[in-house]
This record gives sequence, structure tokens and C-alpha cells, in this order.
Amino acid sequence: MHYLKQPKPTPEEVTAEIRSTVSTIISDVSREGTAAVRRYSERFDDWAPASFRVSAGDIERAYETMDGAVAESSRFLIDQVTGFARLQRRTLIDFEQETLPGVILGQKWIPVDSVGAYSPGGYYPLIASAVMTVATAKVAEVPRVLAAAPPRDELGMHRPQLWAMVESGADEIFCVGGVQAMAGMAFGLEDAEPVDMIVGPGNAYVAEAKRQLFGTVGIDLLAGPTEIMIIADDSADPVVLACDLLGQAEHGPTSPAILATTSEEVGRATIREVDRWLEGWPTASIAGRSWADFGTVILVDDDEELRAVADEIAPEHLEVQTRDPEWFVERLTNYGSLFIGTHATVSYSDKAIGTNHTLPTKRAARYTGGLWVGKFLKTVTTQRCTAAGSLAVAEHSAVVADAELMEGHAISARLRLNPEFFPDVLDHLDD
Repeated sequence: MHYLKQPKPTPEEVTAEIRSTVSTIISDVSREGTAAVRRYSERFDDWAPASFRVSAGDIERAYETMDGAVAESSRFLIDQVTGFARLQRRTLIDFEQETLPGVILGQKWIPVDSVGAYSPGGYYPLIASAVMTVATAKVAEVPRVLAAAPPRDELGMHRPQLWAMVESGADEIFCVGGVQAMAGMAFGLEDAEPVDMIVGPGNAYVAEAKRQLFGTVGIDLLAGPTEIMIIADDSADPVVLACDLLGQAEHGPTSPAILATTSEEVGRATIREVDRWLEGWPTASIAGRSWADFGTVILVDDDEELRAVADEIAPEHLEVQTRDPEWFVERLTNYGSLFIGTHATVSYSDKAIGTNHTLPTKRAARYTGGLWVGKFLKTVTTQRCTAAGSLAVAEHSAVVADAELMEGHAISARLRLNPEFFPDVLDHLDD
């Protein structure tokens, strides 16, 4: 393996300054409530309305100004995300099964009571993120979903983003951004009760806020800058490869865009095509910086090394543009989401196809997947025992408890064998 284009060293994503700033904001919001949220919102976003809660009038204006084509495509997005989440939900079954005579064990999936769904609005006001978080939670039957996003202008939230929150089923909507939004949802904002879980993407400050709030509330996952990796052989089209790399690089100036290939010709041609695309690329000011600093092209010897490199990098998004993509599908294990074949692009997943685009970054795909309907559901277990079931289990439980020196557990188990046994147990303990 060697580099045809090597990235700069990855900068520290969470600095001491970020940790300290986030900690201060969270502490202030915990103590002062909405007053602190308003102070920080005015400081960072120049936004301090009488109420952060989005009004019926705000929603009406969002609908009045919604472009028809955007509404049609956004409804398509909602339908696809909702449909895929429903398919996922059908795989999660409640059951009870007799595992021994008189012992019935079960599993139940219970929705989280309340969720705070955050949608970023920095470089881009993400309509799709509002759908991915809110609609998926509602498919999971979360009773209360509080949605939040930062102001875009003097009138508040980006109107199509607000429209998407409403159409996706949000129960409460607040126009507030950043760490103060995350802390407000966790501790309570104005008349809204605290939520049990916060989800959604954001910048380094938002990600650090989720890390520091974890425990007070649940979170979906900790995500850094978005990533794309493409694995390709000599059958791939460098024009398409370059386009897909830049398409994801426009997310931000620190977003890695990686190509690994068995063809030096394809690798070098892709570098040339990136440069050509950048001459007229509409977001070249961002994507160009990202490619210059974190764009990577790796040349490997064969398909097995290509697979090994991809699994080592464990990217958020992994496109497979090879002659035999199924060979890789069967062998790859570490990725957030897999895009199989030339016609499957990350852009579809981000904006319309239906799979969730909130995914693990920074090699977290080694041990977790992304946001899905199951994240909003708690897996709980149940046990039923008859007298016959107790007979099968009690002494085994007691023996294990004895070996662990947990004599109270042993008493509790043996009592089920014989209610008259309790005095004898105490005599036994005296021996």
C-alpha cells in the first residue's frame, strides 16, 4: 500500500477550549434554565426572542413559503425514511418462550418516553436531518419528540427545515441552536419538560455537549466530521469517483474523502478529475479545502488488501465501485453504511433513499452502527416462574450465590423451594 495523495495529520477534534466552553454552558443551563439558554443564544446566534418555542404563525408562514418542488421531494424523503424505519421495526419482535418447564422468559421493545431531535444549521440548514431524527423516532412510537434547530435569519429557523419537522411528526419545536439547545432539551426549556434522549448531528461543540450530557440523557452516538471512502478497481469511472468524493467533502473543511484502488491509472485520473471539477464546483470554497487537507488516494495490490484497508479505516460511508461488488459485500465488516455499485451514491442516502444518514465516524463503525428505529426503543426482559419452574432453577441459583458469598441471594432462592425452609437457613448460617 502507498499513497498517491496523502492527507495532513488529523487535527484534534475536541480541544481543551471546546471542552471548557461546553462544560460552562451546560453548567449554566443546568442552574439557570432558560435564562442561560437565552444569554448564550444571543451571544452566539444574535437570537433572543420572547419565546424560543416555534409558534403556529411561524409554522403557517413556513407552509405558505414552501416551494412546491421542495415540498414534493421532501415528502418523498419522509416517505422513504418512514418506510425503511417501519421495515426495521418489524424485525424487532416481542416474545415469551418457555425455556424450562414452568420458566417463561420474554423480551419487550418499549419506546423511550421523550426525545430531543437536533438539526444543525451552520453551513447548511439540513432538512434531511430533521426527517432522519424526528420521523424515525415517531415510527418507534416515541410519545413526545421535541425538535430544535438554530435560527437562520431574523425570522428564525430555515422555513423548509421547520416544514420538515412538522411533516415528520414533531410534537414540540424550538428555534435554538448549539450547546444551549442540547442543554435546554436535557434540563428543560421554557415550559417544555426535559427529554430522556437527545439525537442528531452537529459541530464539534454539539458533539462534545452530547458527550458531557450522556448519563443525564441518552444519546444516539458521538460523531465527528462526515467521511466518505470509495474502493475501486480499474472498472471504475474517475469522473464519478471524483464527483462523489467532492460531494461529501462539501459538508465541511475537515471532512475526509478517501479513495482506495487497485489501479494506479484510476487513482491518478481521479486526482485530475477532482481538480477539474473544482474549477466550477459550487461549494469549492469548502470542498476544495477539505480535499486539499484531508483528501486521500491509496494504491493497493489486490482486492484482499482493498478490503483490509477499508475495514481498518472503518469509514462512515463506503462506496464499492468494482467489477465484482458482491465479493466485497460478503467480506467487509466495518462501515456505517455501504453503497453497492456505481449507481448507489452517498448523496441518495443523505437526502432521499430512506436509510438513516446519522452514522458512526472516526472508526466507530468497528463497534456500532448508526441511528435507526431501534435506538429509540429499550429492550427489556421479563420472567415468569411457576412452582415447577422454581424447582428447576432455585438450587442452581443458590449454589452460584453461595460460591459468590452472596448468602442473601441464596436464601431468596431456597425460600422458593420450601417456605418452611427459612428458619433452617438461618440455623445453617449459624453453623
